[in-house]
Amino acid sequence: MLPAVEPGRPRPLGVLLILITGLITGLVIGALLLWSAVPPAGAAEGQITLAVHISLAPTWFDPAETAGVITPFMMLYALHDALVKPMPGNAWTPSLAESWTQSKDGLTYEFVLRKGVRFHNGDLLTAEDVSSPSSGTGAPRRGP
Repeated sequence: MLPAVEPGRPRPLGVLLILITGLITGLVIGALLLWSAVPPAGAAEGQITLAVHISLAPTWFDPAETAGVITPFMMLYALHDALVKPMPGNAWTPSLAESWTQSKDGLTYEFVLRKGVRFHNGDLLTAEDVSSPSSGTGAPRRGP
């Protein structure tokens, strides 16, 4: 309890120093407790659930129509898989493609598809599904 002080008179400097010291000590202890509660970084395990409240736009379902902002890509990542995709530490990580080669002029890529990949309806993924020269996106032409 703070000592009584006449109205309009400042508290003694010693009491303020005690209050400030107590506040700083509490903040430091709180920060240390929170810091020790954070798990160490390591390999990801288990399942990640991502919940985002957004209004969907029809163009978000087609990679060729999607604007270059991150929100539609959350939908695309959930609905579509790619031949390769960026992952931490590797800009070109195999996904539907297990390997690929690039032509000398850098204009043509040849992908080797993973075997046994199926659509939601059970159809096997084929080269025709990922080669779409009309749109140039490489997105599968079949879908839900």
